[in-house]
Amino acid sequence: MEAPRGNFVYRNLANAASIFGVLPIAILFMEDGYRFLIPFILFNNVMDDLDGVLAGKLKIRSLLGANLDNVCDTVVHATLILLVSASLEGYVLIAGLIAATAVIIRLTSRLDPAATKGIGSPTNELIRHLLFVLLLANEFSFNPDIHLVILFLLHTASMLVPFKLPILIRGMAKSATSVALVNVALIVAWLVPPLTPYIAAAFFVTYLYSFAEGGMEWLRNRRVSLD
Repeated sequence: MEAPRGNFVYRNLANAASIFGVLPIAILFMEDGYRFLIPFILFNNVMDDLDGVLAGKLKIRSLLGANLDNVCDTVVHATLILLVSASLEGYVLIAGLIAATAVIIRLTSRLDPAATKGIGSPTNELIRHLLFVLLLANEFSFNPDIHLVILFLLHTASMLVPFKLPILIRGMAKSATSVALVNVALIVAWLVPPLTPYIAAAFFVTYLYSFAEGGMEWLRNRRVSLD
């Protein structure tokens, strides 16, 4: 990894974005703080993407920055999963505990230099899907419990699989412009409810297709290696 350039402040701009994306989570634990859940998810997603864009554009990528990003993601994502699932209790809480455990396990592999990189679904993909379930439940007034259970268990599996998910929308966004457009789409899903089902469908369908396609490709390769 290329040594970061510039002075201390310059070298740590991306790291500052990572940390700043985490700190406002304290608001959620204040009285009536749960009403800020959706804005915080969107804010954190923006800051999570911003740190990567800054690191790339300013050529300040570092091992510390990569590890800090992974730790910040784990802290926020596990907390959000537990906060939502604990508010609903019962089997949603159980599924949430399982998903939060998978998030932590995924962190240990991300911090291992010898581990294969880029496999499994990112934890922030789960949080984006969680956002959509909450938005849709509010828009169409349905109980999200069973949808959250399915979501948590499905992502528990996809986060830990030994293969890549090839066509996730965020994963295909490589330029700063495309990353910004993904975040704009999430904000539009929040602010323009009639569009929420269509935006959510795009993310859900590409995720499910990637999970299935990646799994089938992995099985084909396994068969070839065993022959």
